[in-house]
Amino acid sequence: MHSKLGASARFFKMTFSFTTARRKTLRTQVVMVVLGCLLVAGSIRSLPAQSPPASSTLHMTATDRKALETALDAYDQGNAAAAEPVLRDLTRRYPGSYEANEALGSLYVESGAETQALPYLEHACAIAPRQAIAHANLGAAYLKLSRTTDAIRELQKATVLEPKNGATQSNLGQALMLANQPTTAAKAFAIASAAAPQDWGLRYNWALALYTAGSTEQAAAVLAKIPAASMSDQAHALAGDVEEKLGHFKEAVLHYQAAAQINPSEANLYTLTVEFLRHWTWDEALQIANYGAARYPAATRFKVAAGIALYGNSKYPAAVEALAPLLASDPDNALYADLLGRSCSLIAEGESADCNGLEEFARRHPDNAQAALYAATGILHRPAAQQDTAKVEQFLNQAIAADPKLAQAYYQLGVLEQQRSQWKQSAVVLEKAIALRPAYPEAHYRLSRAYAHLGMREQAQQQMALQQQYSQQEKDNLNARMQEVVTFLLKTN
Repeated sequence: MHSKLGASARFFKMTFSFTTARRKTLRTQVVMVVLGCLLVAGSIRSLPAQSPPASSTLHMTATDRKALETALDAYDQGNAAAAEPVLRDLTRRYPGSYEANEALGSLYVESGAETQALPYLEHACAIAPRQAIAHANLGAAYLKLSRTTDAIRELQKATVLEPKNGATQSNLGQALMLANQPTTAAKAFAIASAAAPQDWGLRYNWALALYTAGSTEQAAAVLAKIPAASMSDQAHALAGDVEEKLGHFKEAVLHYQAAAQINPSEANLYTLTVEFLRHWTWDEALQIANYGAARYPAATRFKVAAGIALYGNSKYPAAVEALAPLLASDPDNALYADLLGRSCSLIAEGESADCNGLEEFARRHPDNAQAALYAATGILHRPAAQQDTAKVEQFLNQAIAADPKLAQAYYQLGVLEQQRSQWKQSAVVLEKAIALRPAYPEAHYRLSRAYAHLGMREQAQQQMALQQQYSQQEKDNLNARMQEVVTFLLKTN
């Protein structure tokens, strides 16, 4: 989406329109281009006729005028091979001929030789500066060459001369979108859409410009005019973004589902997966993520999403099973390590899970305090016979060295000391954990146990009371951490 929450940026439907003067008619050829992963073909449009400058063929011989007519006829009939050498010869011998320069430049553009076309189109504009078509074609050529500033300049000149020309306004809108001027682009697309009210691609572009400009309700109104049968997957995806922004979550997911049904592309399936994750609909998110992973096995983001859905549904061992292979395949990936570490840290003590990859990651990244903490926690959650307490202590000290204010590291160190029956030492580090994070119910509980073993009954009771006081708050903290994971995913994809 345009916001990061949509998981995939929307592309406007991009078409370049070029027009060629021929007596009293103008022919428009729409050139298809690729923008990102989107290939969109425009429809043939016609433009009002404009008379060429009277002096443009004044000095031509009768034979050359006839040759020009023949070349233009050949061009109109799609025979560029016959037209090109004649037009090239005429522009050399009659550099002041607007028709020859304009036609040859347009011919080169249509054949994909935009750079070769520019001198002729620029010269045509110099010969006939009041010809809207000349500026429109030059602007379209600049646009195709990604010379956005030049394209805007020429297309704006064309729209001043011919304000209601839909093809030119569409090109101008595209150029303005590329220049990050969506508000102005929306005005251009509105004019283009008025000129071609049945062109739903133009209406999509108009809505996209409005949405990008922050005019969400106006975007919704524009999209609403597209008939249901004419809604493309891109239009549904944009409508989903719009409804999500407006807080209409049910409507948003219906649009995302429709987009995925029309076109089960990787982007559409992932957008739907993220929408379910965003609203904690874990089972549905897992179902779509697994389908996406099977359909697009190279797209690891579906596997990440599946792991998060399992994590969100409190199925931590299954989440580890989903996420561990990702870290194994990319052992320096901090995102995979973080997600795996979160899941491993919540596995019940003694419950089996493959968290070994965290140790290697922590060794390779000693400045990542959280990774060292996760590595230590993973070892502590193994069955007692498999725990290496010396390694746990090493990772916890590494975490504290990287982040001396990491309360969880002091807490886990306190747990380790209690496993060793070192109650006094555990009380010292647990007090440090609570000083850093006063509303830490597990730390208060562990400190209560330490005080009890040390004969400090009153202090032990106080700590137990604090544990009960903060237990509900800890549930809220877990929910906040859950939202943090989902938000993290949305920001990184």
